[in-house]
Amino acid sequence: MSKLKVALIGGGNIADKNHIPALQHLSEQVEIVAICSRDKAKAGALAQKHGIPNAFSDATELYQQCRPDVVVICTPNNLHYPFAIQALEQGCHVFCEKPPALRAHEAREMADLATRKGLTLAYNLQLRQTSEWELLMRSKTGGQLGEIYHIKANFLRRRGIPGWGYFTDKAMQGGGALMDLGVHVLDLALCALDYAVPAQILANTYDFIGKTGGKGLMGSWNPETFGVEDACMAHLSFPNNASIMLSSSFALNTQADINRNLEVFGSKGGAKLFPFTLYTEMAGELADVHFPHLDAVDIQLKNTAAFLDACLGKPSNVCTGEQGAILQEVVERIYQSAARAVYSE
Repeated sequence: MSKLKVALIGGGNIADKNHIPALQHLSEQVEIVAICSRDKAKAGALAQKHGIPNAFSDATELYQQCRPDVVVICTPNNLHYPFAIQALEQGCHVFCEKPPALRAHEAREMADLATRKGLTLAYNLQLRQTSEWELLMRSKTGGQLGEIYHIKANFLRRRGIPGWGYFTDKAMQGGGALMDLGVHVLDLALCALDYAVPAQILANTYDFIGKTGGKGLMGSWNPETFGVEDACMAHLSFPNNASIMLSSSFALNTQADINRNLEVFGSKGGAKLFPFTLYTEMAGELADVHFPHLDAVDIQLKNTAAFLDACLGKPSNVCTGEQGAILQEVVERIYQSAARAVYSE
């Protein structure tokens, strides 16, 4: 089987540290043929660093010269949609960074186009590849949890507003803590509920710390130009009476520097994701079951491999274009609910 030719669009840290090393590790399946960035010098430097033969500042030129089979999109959020549409129109499979897009209708258009073209569109939500998540899914299908009816999904930083890049620019990123962090655990929570669409959403967003300033643990930021939420809290209610409590923050006055976890509550048992613990009843007694020997895995490598499996029509647990469209719809509804809450005041 010939190798898939891969091009990357976006020459930042996520391409350099995550996607390129994973793709190069899978060199029996793929060949990286080009990298494209608005900054040609940046693209050239990254290509030279990783031994990639071509560097471009124009995606159209990339397609004309290299004709890739796969495009990996590592740009700021506002460019996910136009570059994904272009790649799909060129007949390429697309592996896109999260979130899917800025708006729900964009993510839906991306998913529908991929379906019409018979191409794979997937998103880089790597927490699906942890050993803990795989064990949670086996516990669900094995019946240890029973019917899942409530999930607490947290991705909280105490003072983790990024002091670099475009993370606080709403026009480029579309949002803050929810778009950057919350989508990771929201994806898992929706997966645990078979990607059902919530019937009702009640949400609030905040920017007190972001617009005030103060000590940061991930560099300094400018409170005068801070344009996104530093925290988002949401309650999602589903038609079968299941629910999700979602909490995400760049900055929150809390104890831990970072709190990233999922707690699942079912009719037969419950579970905490990190470290994985099953809460159940055994032999007539309450039991907390621990799993101290789970393998540590390279979740970026596994997610890239899962995407390539999907491209080849093999079973895969990567976040699909359809799931990404639902995810973006839920994110948009969370922001809409939060906006109504502010307006009502």
